[in-house]
Amino acid sequence: MVRVGAHHRDSPALLDLIGVSEVKIRDVKTYRLDTALAEPFAYSQAWYERRGALLVEIVGEDGLSGWGEAFGPPMLTAPIVEFYKSLLVSADAFAIELHWQNLYNRLRDHGQKGLAIEALSAIDIALWDLKARYLGLPVHRLMGGPLRSRVQAYATGFYRKSGGDPVSYLIDEARQRADAGFTAIKLKLGFGIDEDVRLCRSIRQAVGEAMTIMVDANHAYDAVAAIRLGRHIEDLDICWFEEPVPPEDLQGYRRVKSALRIPIAGGEAEFTRWGFRPILVDRVLDILQPDVCAAGGLSECKKIADMANAFGLRVNPHVWGTGVALAASLQLIATLPDNPPSLNPIAPLLEFDQSEHPIRMAVLTEPISQQAGWVEVPTGPGLGIEIDRAAITKFLIG
Repeated sequence: MVRVGAHHRDSPALLDLIGVSEVKIRDVKTYRLDTALAEPFAYSQAWYERRGALLVEIVGEDGLSGWGEAFGPPMLTAPIVEFYKSLLVSADAFAIELHWQNLYNRLRDHGQKGLAIEALSAIDIALWDLKARYLGLPVHRLMGGPLRSRVQAYATGFYRKSGGDPVSYLIDEARQRADAGFTAIKLKLGFGIDEDVRLCRSIRQAVGEAMTIMVDANHAYDAVAAIRLGRHIEDLDICWFEEPVPPEDLQGYRRVKSALRIPIAGGEAEFTRWGFRPILVDRVLDILQPDVCAAGGLSECKKIADMANAFGLRVNPHVWGTGVALAASLQLIATLPDNPPSLNPIAPLLEFDQSEHPIRMAVLTEPISQQAGWVEVPTGPGLGIEIDRAAITKFLIG
């Protein structure tokens, strides 16, 4: 892959770009990746036996590439990216907002949420990556940052296995995360109120008061059950209660938020500024969690975050993809203001999935890592990562 920092920053081509400010899109490529897991795991809604990803590569006229990722089933999002391709090839790669509007409007009658927006998200991320690579800058510098150079990470995991006592092996996992340097963890709930309460109390006792604990039910409960569960664990100093009820049930969210002292989080299953508008206006959440690879890409998630800031709500992006998704999320987080600003602010956090995902870091030439619970924001051109094409070939399907 061309390394733009050395090739373009001081080249006549870049000087021409600054004057002309146009680069034609030569190609849009999709890569459906898939692999089996060594051990299946479950959250409240489903069992996973495999992990997959859809990566999108947008190639500029001189062969330089930008990369993005779509959340959601690759077999469903890939055809939508292919549909969008004809609207992008030969167009100006730098016209990111124009492309977002054109692609959204093309499927507006059919895809205001879900798969169409997930596919659009990957394209938007790849366009930002490509533009920033041409200019030899990290994406966050083009988006108004950086407001921070590193981000505190919390470890997502704590899924169920097919055998053994969940409390026992999840306590072991919690201790492993603490030993690795994490100071915050997120537990997966939604397996019955009594079971969830027992797990939360056991984990808190095992890791002590210094560990920050979030909980995530993945919308396993209705408002009545979620309130009952929340009241049983309020005394455990839970940082937030994520997706207590289904994403469509905004009135249920409001009921849960009104009944509990625990901050309520959600939004990973919501899309675009229009989807988040009623959440903000009606203040049904305390913490918004748009996914960069699902909610509309970097362009749209920055707009959503700015809206949230105006309403005084925190933003902690949802992340559950490969290193491409992690890098894109870090670029976004670098641009988000503390809300509210102070000498001791509550800064946005990075979700750092620790469950088995053989593809996650394999697609990067250098993995994204944490040290003492913190992750540095990549400062290289574009997303700040390089893609390992051999790994893509290894996991590539159909």
